[in-house]
Amino acid sequence: MYGKMHSACLYGIEGVMIGVEIDLANGLPQTHIIGLPDSAIREAVERVRAAVKNCGYRYPQQRVTVNLAPADLRKEGTAFDLAIALGILATSGQLVMPAAEKMLLIGELALDGSLRPVTGVLPMVEAARRSGFGAVLVPRGNAAEAALISGMAVYAAGHLQELPPPDSAGSNAQPVIPAVPACGSEQPLPFPVVVIDGPGTPARDKPPVIACNLEHLRYVPQYDIPGFTQSAEALMREDYSDVIGQSHVKRALTIAAAGMHNIILIGPPGTGKTMLIKRLPGILPPLNDSESLEVTKIFSAAGKLTDTRSGLLRGRPFRSPHHTISAAGLIGGGSIPKPGEVSLAHRGILFLDELPEFSRNVLEVLRQPLEDTVVTISRARAAFTFPARFLLACSMNPCSCGYLGNSGNQQRCTCSPAKIAQYRSRISGPLLDRIDMQVDVPRPLEWSGQAPSRSTAEMRDDVMRAQQLQAERYSKLPISWNSELSGAALRHYAALNKESSVLLHGILESLGLSMRAHDRIIKLARTIADLDGEASISSAHLAEAVQYRNLDRKVLAEESF
Repeated sequence: MYGKMHSACLYGIEGVMIGVEIDLANGLPQTHIIGLPDSAIREAVERVRAAVKNCGYRYPQQRVTVNLAPADLRKEGTAFDLAIALGILATSGQLVMPAAEKMLLIGELALDGSLRPVTGVLPMVEAARRSGFGAVLVPRGNAAEAALISGMAVYAAGHLQELPPPDSAGSNAQPVIPAVPACGSEQPLPFPVVVIDGPGTPARDKPPVIACNLEHLRYVPQYDIPGFTQSAEALMREDYSDVIGQSHVKRALTIAAAGMHNIILIGPPGTGKTMLIKRLPGILPPLNDSESLEVTKIFSAAGKLTDTRSGLLRGRPFRSPHHTISAAGLIGGGSIPKPGEVSLAHRGILFLDELPEFSRNVLEVLRQPLEDTVVTISRARAAFTFPARFLLACSMNPCSCGYLGNSGNQQRCTCSPAKIAQYRSRISGPLLDRIDMQVDVPRPLEWSGQAPSRSTAEMRDDVMRAQQLQAERYSKLPISWNSELSGAALRHYAALNKESSVLLHGILESLGLSMRAHDRIIKLARTIADLDGEASISSAHLAEAVQYRNLDRKVLAEESF
């Protein structure tokens, strides 16, 4: 006897449809799961066996073969438990699933038959919708996440015994809703319904066939808060008006947010570098619909989507890993790779505090995603590609003791020139070349009597106006920000006049900058022009963009000295 259910698994951050095929044959009672399962899936045999028996059903005393198709794709996780259990019950004739809808089954089973939530439900349900499925049955803890995908009927259950109608469990009662076919109806059923009855088996030992009615399990989403997530709202309550002085740094952060340009703040301890960057999400525009689904899928695949009551994530991610993080933790990895911090920061901000304290090997793996905006991790059987389009925000001290160039009377730098060079060499030139803005954050000369500082709301208004200009300009291109310009698009949308070209050529010659830095300066000038409401790039915009290459100018001054 043969039956088939439909489930799904994760392949990177994308869902892949998996057919769960059940075959019952005469032979010694044993169960085999084939189709490249991992250890968690192979252990599903015992979970399913115990759950079926503890819920009052009969586990077939036959040779049971479970095939996960396609068989050449490696699978992992516990999301197949529910599909395996219902497939065995349906194929053995103890249960009839509704045939009205093509249904996806996802969930882990406890030994008592209760359903436990699993990770990655959002990309799985999205893959099911693309494949023409109309319904999904998930554990109650995953219902809100599954309901984020429109066009899918979501059914949520907390226990295996909730599947039959409440008034028909343990009997041959017909389903409550006529649309659900009963045994013997002329409508085709998704599985052959055969009551296992060997020779000489008393009729009283036949298990009752129960036609499932899932309408009482239908989940109706109720989202509490549209828009920003709680974490983003908490960040917005930290206002830039709390920062004393540092007007030039706020200007630089506004430019970085308006064009999604990478930025590093350099200054002595206690000047507000970390505080300034942690307020950066408050001036970024919220995610649009496509970006929101993209980011939410990544968090779901990584198992970090903890609150789905407010719908899709709308606030841009802000990730701040500790400097002891490994290269695999930053980029992603594992035997079956999972997204790392650069992918969790997709469409948002990756903040690396005290940049030189990170391992040199860890920092070097950032070079490729900063350039290509994706991360490709290759394994023996497959290559996985994760998105990694983020704003890199960093902070660092000017030297190892932290007080180089400090104007205060209390702390003086004690580092030798060799020690300062060694400290800065922890950041390679190719990585530094990919950071558009290098801004000094000096110690404020006066702590009182400062003029009122720009607030987060004022800075966000400037960013939103610049972002709107970019959205209109690039409406026919697959980009959204000035930092994404390249090639012919850069020459067309960020063209320089003759005066600006001569100025930039002279700067490149004097500072010895690379062609990558040349393009990044032009993109930065394009953003400055957008903030000023100018249609073209002027020499003033270009000069301001060059002023943010502080480390390049310092290196040149040290070499000249």
